[in-house]
Amino acid sequence: MERVYEAKTDCSGCGTCARLCPQGAIAMQADEEGFLYPDIQQENCIDCGVCKVRCPFQQDGHFKEAGPARFYAARHRSREVLEQSSSGGAFTAVSDAVLRQGGVVYGADYDETFCVAHKRAETAAQRDRMRISKYVQSDLGETFIQVKADLQKGRKVLFSGTPCQAAGLRSFLQGSPLLPNLYVCDLICHSIPSPYIWEAYKTLLEKENTGKLTHVQFRSKKDGWSRANSNKGFLFSLDGETVLREDDRFYELFFKVKAITRPSCSSCRFTDVQRASDVTIADYWGIEKYQPEWFDSLGVSLVMVNSEQGAALLKQCREDLLFEERPAAESLQEQQRLSRPGALPPERERFWEDFRQFGLAYVLKNYVQK
Repeated sequence: MERVYEAKTDCSGCGTCARLCPQGAIAMQADEEGFLYPDIQQENCIDCGVCKVRCPFQQDGHFKEAGPARFYAARHRSREVLEQSSSGGAFTAVSDAVLRQGGVVYGADYDETFCVAHKRAETAAQRDRMRISKYVQSDLGETFIQVKADLQKGRKVLFSGTPCQAAGLRSFLQGSPLLPNLYVCDLICHSIPSPYIWEAYKTLLEKENTGKLTHVQFRSKKDGWSRANSNKGFLFSLDGETVLREDDRFYELFFKVKAITRPSCSSCRFTDVQRASDVTIADYWGIEKYQPEWFDSLGVSLVMVNSEQGAALLKQCREDLLFEERPAAESLQEQQRLSRPGALPPERERFWEDFRQFGLAYVLKNYVQK
């Protein structure tokens, strides 16, 4: 087998192929934009085809639930949780339901240098680091293998990630008798920004401000939760500082220039109401129009229940979460990524040529600040 995918638009980097390869012949390698892709070590490949057969991007159905989703507006009962969450605190509620059963939670977290990777949590304190949005593709590493090990020990497991990561986990565990103890939670994903751009942005902030980053936060609620404020409010601080600074240039690259997203996001197989998860979480944009009394400046979550497993999980959240079923039409109107993927901009290739030749400061000046 020469390669798992034909074009980069056909690979989301979930790493399922590498974890399933019976010969260990596949390694996930970063390309020139920092996105991970499978690299087949030909000397070890036996051409069995498992990598292609189980690829969630290529398999018919993409491991999605067959039944219709149900849509809910949801808001955590704790104001403190709302203040510390990106939207309405739904992730905290569903993960607490699993932790109360002695379960474990997997989600995106920062390491000591603010690289984003999936981590394992057994306590609320460990889980809390996962509940803030991170606009970078997380490195799954050995997460799928760790999830399987926890399930084999009889633990309940909640996995939270992007839709393609959720589908990857379902592919990895396809046919397993362990699935009744697994809850899969995905997000309505805008797209995935380049890890290399994120690294360059962190370096630029430290250079411009002469210090070492000690705190970063996407989606700050300092101006209140609203759609207009959702693509600003990136806060950071450097060593010795107690006051948070603000800089929104990374958002500008992501939401307006759009040249830093993964190629596969333009052909995403998961931009519809059929999900490869038990529950889907997002912001409930537009709730102020459809049900004004539900609006809260600290956030309101959209929770899509996609399976019986997801419905059971939501019921376990009643003590922590206020929720009400809403018409699907509201979210279909407000959430573009439930109907179509975002297109790559025509200047994407030129952007990356400029970045490689001149660096991040140059492209910020010429693509963002022009």
